[in-house]
Amino acid sequence: MFVQTWFLPIALLVTATALAFPLSRYLAWIMNGKYRPMPVMRWFEKSVDSGPQNWKQYTGALLVFNIVLFVFGYLVLAVQPWMPLNPDGKGMLFPSTIFNSVISFMTNTNLQHYSGDVHLSNFSQIFFCIYNMFLSASVGFCALAAIIRAFRGDASLGNFFLDMWRVVVYMFVPAALLFGIIFMSQGSPMTLQSSYQVSTLEATAMGTTDKGEVKKQTIVVGPVAALESIKMLGTNGGGFFGMNSAHPFENPTGLSNFFDTLAMMLFPFALVFMYGRMLGRLRHSWVIFSVMLFLMAGTIVWSICFDTLQPNPGLTAHPVARTYQVPNAKAPGGKQEVSLPAVAGLPVDQHLGNLEGKEMRFGTSAGATFAALTTDVTCGAVNAEMDSLNPLAALSPMAGMWLNCVFGGKGVGMINMLLYVIVGIFIAGQMVGRTPEYLGRKIGAREVKLAVIALLVHPMMVLMPTGLFSALDWGLKAVSNSGPHGFTQMLYQFSSASANNGSAFDGLGVAFGFANATSPSPEAIPWDIATGLVMLFSRYLPIIAPIAMAAYLGAKKASPVGLGTLSDDTPTFGILVLGTILIIGALLFLPVAVLGPVAEHFGPFPFGG
Repeated sequence: MFVQTWFLPIALLVTATALAFPLSRYLAWIMNGKYRPMPVMRWFEKSVDSGPQNWKQYTGALLVFNIVLFVFGYLVLAVQPWMPLNPDGKGMLFPSTIFNSVISFMTNTNLQHYSGDVHLSNFSQIFFCIYNMFLSASVGFCALAAIIRAFRGDASLGNFFLDMWRVVVYMFVPAALLFGIIFMSQGSPMTLQSSYQVSTLEATAMGTTDKGEVKKQTIVVGPVAALESIKMLGTNGGGFFGMNSAHPFENPTGLSNFFDTLAMMLFPFALVFMYGRMLGRLRHSWVIFSVMLFLMAGTIVWSICFDTLQPNPGLTAHPVARTYQVPNAKAPGGKQEVSLPAVAGLPVDQHLGNLEGKEMRFGTSAGATFAALTTDVTCGAVNAEMDSLNPLAALSPMAGMWLNCVFGGKGVGMINMLLYVIVGIFIAGQMVGRTPEYLGRKIGAREVKLAVIALLVHPMMVLMPTGLFSALDWGLKAVSNSGPHGFTQMLYQFSSASANNGSAFDGLGVAFGFANATSPSPEAIPWDIATGLVMLFSRYLPIIAPIAMAAYLGAKKASPVGLGTLSDDTPTFGILVLGTILIIGALLFLPVAVLGPVAEHFGPFPFGG
């Protein structure tokens, strides 16, 4: 049982760490510009290189580039009905859904208020989804490179367009090609064919037409392997199919699931070491990596212990009838009495834990492991139903999104960790009465203010809209469950949007569908707009503020190391950073955790019995 449960997560952590160290050497070599491109590549690089940029020019170029991505993406989805590679005649999505989807893919969130196999043609999958997955994944990577150069005190932060070229061409394209071949070898389709009409073994399994003709089954295919590889490597998460990485075409086998999971861990792991290599402080990056790895291991262990190693309480017996009271302003005394009858348990063997919503071809602990990892690295892909996790196990993926620095996505996770580092050093400096320093430079009020602003954007974008929608019909009518579980569905949706994660606690009525849909979800439009705006603000403010902070800090004169200098490459520093993350995270999100998953666990039927 130990091997069956723990071998997969241990193998993933060990393999990702072992590969990340040499990969980081290659990444630093590329981003430092020490390579010698081929003549044709040199011509392209000279074409995109508009010259050295300071932090304002770099962030300006970043924003302009993303505006172009938005316009192009909206255009592609809007003209879908008239584009090629659409033999099934898929129409145009509703405008608010297009707005949400374009922002979602532009911000590397890939939150999907639609189902890819139902609503998108192969043209849109290629020129909207795959196209954005390469480019949006590179933006955070470039931002981290600019911050590193700023910390080094370089005269220029580089050139955003040249950095984008380097990341896409020299990193993502070769890696995606390699993993695409692996996924194809395991059975993922790679074709421009849109679908096949096949006869089922049971002739009438799909029903009959009004004329009595037997219906055939429609099997949707397309360039699945190409999308799957960059989807995971770029920690994008948006699936070709609505079932995402639980679909047998996206993730056919246990081996493909291992590489699927490994792919989303590679670049976030390697970027931590790249940070240390480019700064010449590899021991410092090892300390940061250790803190991140500790947090990741904690979320995995928590998820497995409360899901894989625990039965589904909804299937267990509740032999005693219970009566409890819930607040109700309309009831006498402000409380309403609710009675729950005794319930017999179902004859289900649960020695393998909670198997609801799991794909057993991956192994018993694969769903819980993937659930923790996909939010730790802000990927958002899923290979099991998040909504079916046991309540306390659901805390694990949400904690990954709330902290938003457990490796995180490409570059952005490391940037968020640096914010905690700056705040932690500032707090330690105040405790001992010494001016805080980082990388030999004194941290002033301006740097701390920018770090705190960037940190507070995330909880504000989670808590404020969750509270608003919990009080309005927009949220109350969209949930599929009442009580704490319904609250968790709303909380998870905004946490996912703000963390640029993209996974969902399915059950919310957020899908409008095509523009001519006959029965759309009436609450879909508010959810489209609200999560779209959350993704927008939560993506760019936490990138721009740290770049400015790094530029101001890097412009200061380096101070010599003294007896009172806080060393940044010791276990003590790691404990300081870990404590800062846990304390700030608990202060910000513990109350809503209690209102959601914790209340569901200790509450009435079916949990807490």
